[in-house]
Amino acid sequence: MTDASGKILEANQFVVDLLAIRCDFIVGKPFIVFVAPAQRELFYNKFNHVCLHNNESSASTTWEMTLTPREGNPFLAELTVTKNIDPETNGIQLCWIIRDISDRKRVEQELKQLTQFLETKVEERTQELWQVTYLQRAILNATDYAIISTDLNGIIQTFNAGAEKMLGYSASEVIGQVTPAILHEPQEAIDKAESLSVELGFDISASEVCFAKARLGLTYEDEWTYIRKDGSRFPVWVSVTALKDFNQQIVGFLGVAQNISDRKLSEAQLLLANQELLQATRLKDEFLANMSHELRTPLNAILGMTESLMEEVFGVLNQQQKNSLQIVEKSGNHLLELINDILNLAKIEAGQLTLDCAVASVNQICQASIMFVRNQAMKKQIKLEMHVPSDIPYIEVDERRIRQVLINLLNNAVKFTPEGGSITLEVTLESMIDDIKDSISTQWVKFAVIDTGIGIDRQDLKKLFQPFIQIDSALNRQYDGTGLGLALVKRIVELHNGRVSVTSEVGVGSRFEVALPCIEITSQIPQEVPTPSSSASIEHVGSTSESPLILLAEDNEANITTIVSYLEVKGFRIAVANDGQEAIALVRSKNPDLILMDIQMPRMDGLEAIRWIRSNHSTDVPIIALTALAMTGDREKCLAAGANDYLSKPIKLKQLATVIQQFLE
Repeated sequence: MTDASGKILEANQFVVDLLAIRCDFIVGKPFIVFVAPAQRELFYNKFNHVCLHNNESSASTTWEMTLTPREGNPFLAELTVTKNIDPETNGIQLCWIIRDISDRKRVEQELKQLTQFLETKVEERTQELWQVTYLQRAILNATDYAIISTDLNGIIQTFNAGAEKMLGYSASEVIGQVTPAILHEPQEAIDKAESLSVELGFDISASEVCFAKARLGLTYEDEWTYIRKDGSRFPVWVSVTALKDFNQQIVGFLGVAQNISDRKLSEAQLLLANQELLQATRLKDEFLANMSHELRTPLNAILGMTESLMEEVFGVLNQQQKNSLQIVEKSGNHLLELINDILNLAKIEAGQLTLDCAVASVNQICQASIMFVRNQAMKKQIKLEMHVPSDIPYIEVDERRIRQVLINLLNNAVKFTPEGGSITLEVTLESMIDDIKDSISTQWVKFAVIDTGIGIDRQDLKKLFQPFIQIDSALNRQYDGTGLGLALVKRIVELHNGRVSVTSEVGVGSRFEVALPCIEITSQIPQEVPTPSSSASIEHVGSTSESPLILLAEDNEANITTIVSYLEVKGFRIAVANDGQEAIALVRSKNPDLILMDIQMPRMDGLEAIRWIRSNHSTDVPIIALTALAMTGDREKCLAAGANDYLSKPIKLKQLATVIQQFLE
């Protein structure tokens, strides 16, 4: 697309590739710079003629011209320009269609010469006939294309060496004896004849399908399946034109066929590669879902039973037992964090992690993050400081994810800072250049975690944000971790269109910075309201015949023991089903007050059981879905099936009891 002066306004990828220039460089350049110097005056004259003399909008003009790409050889192109006039402003825009006709011209030139030689053969009976025949054979045999000419009845008259090589017939086997129909699938010819009949508006027979357009003075082009002499089949691109004498009377037809097997194979391989990529992505998602389930299910029993024991549900514990259980709980939670890190990273890499952005207080995010690491810092006598200016504006972010970023950085700082060191969380508001908006200065909120830790060697800095990679040094082997934390930090920040950077000096400390764009807040800043504590006390129901009946559908014995033991102590009656079918049977016979439904079970899974209960039994009984899958879309699937709530394993038993009580009330 150009304006009336010939400057390029926009171009599609085909034109960009054809002219060998980057898309961002082509816009604004005069189109004439891509015209061969010797033809620029001709281009200028035709361009002016289109702009000045053709007053009809949408009228098209076509001519041929040599174009010179930025790289590579000049090529012959067909230019079709359409003039568009804005009826209100009379402004002119020109729409250009560019076709590389080098190959077509080459073939047309060969055909033109061949036609000339054939016409000469009719007129000249002596030495000229021999010269024409000699040249004809040289042209026909110098190409890998199959070139076949016929008379008006379709009988083959010319069969070049390219055709012999491609089709397996010798020229003597076909010339003057058969039509090109021997090369075609009969049904394909019938189908193409029907399509061409619709296009041209009159009936065309299968034997005429290749000649009908040529008889009208048009060129026929289409993809066909050719049959070799040995019966093998392959795809070709066929072009058929009419052969005319000096009086412009049609005397026969000329067909040129190109074997496109390699192109079709490449297309098939690309399609297969895309299918394999989709299959690999699906298998990866299934693997992550299964691994999540397999890891979370036993972890649910470990943490749940530990929580029950620490609450002394089964009896009083001595201090040594409590200390041991705290170690078990800490180790279990650490394992859960590793599982979540792996799943979060997988979601981000697959583009499945979405942000839940809302207006948030920078000060509150920092306070919550500092509180999370305060105990670990106190154990190492590390001084924690936080500097947040009072005029820092609210920001629109996914608060949970940004808190995850800061906690990750603070945890690393505590881990790698020796006893008696210091860690500072510092927030500033700065103006920085936005690369995306091309040198426009914008406001950024910058979080900096500064420590007096062991530091990082300059050559190791580039390894920091790569998943599953840890700095390989003697010091690092003193510390645990999977190498996922900083990879998650980087990806979460980038999802917020932010930046992460680090400076460090061995033996002095490190400074990790997270910069987030500070956009103008148009929504109302939320007022802080008190929220009920997740550890609020529950009014336990006495273990009587009036106690609420809870149906637990779960196939893992360890989880059954853990949940049943805890809920019975809290005063609930429990009925247990080991799969979806047993759950449905107990729903019909026991009519429970609430259902805890595991999703992944044998025979009938939890989702199918929920759907049956909602469709055939009750729409009122609360159903809480329990699952160890915890993958993208799991919550939505459970709620869509009819569950009232969704809890991901490992489940905090106190939280479970709170949710149950809320539904029963």
